[in-house]
Amino acid sequence: MWLFALFLIVPLVEIALFITVGGWLTLWPTLALVMLTGIVGTILMRWQGLKVLAELRGDMGQLKNPLSPLAHGALIVLAGLLLLTPGFFTDTIGFLLMVPKLREAVIAFVGSRVQVQTFGADTREGRNTSGGPTVIDGEYFEVEENPPPNRPSGWTRH
Repeated sequence: MWLFALFLIVPLVEIALFITVGGWLTLWPTLALVMLTGIVGTILMRWQGLKVLAELRGDMGQLKNPLSPLAHGALIVLAGLLLLTPGFFTDTIGFLLMVPKLREAVIAFVGSRVQVQTFGADTREGRNTSGGPTVIDGEYFEVEENPPPNRPSGWTRH
């Protein structure tokens, strides 16, 4: 139900803001402002996206948890989409999401309401985190010690 309300309220707010701002600035400056926010939004999205990508690469290189850079990247993409959408309300939300401290607050807010379950192997004790034994399934075949001289080794195509 809240999604329906969102799809109903946001366009109404955007129309009201277009009429209000258009009354103050007239048509062409209003359209120029909408185009300018789209261009600035694209530049900001690229700049901050590259910064988050470098952070993600660094975390992956150091084998750290990449969840934070991934969450920031997702919010930057959302902000970019909002900035490319014509309208002043969506532009305001998009510009706010480009602020790193505000993104951290949004991530903390959402993170407090999400329960994450993980599964991994604890190699020190030979058991996974669920308590069961570690099972490695595979296929094998026996290799002859000294193959006949006329037979290819199998390592190259003949």
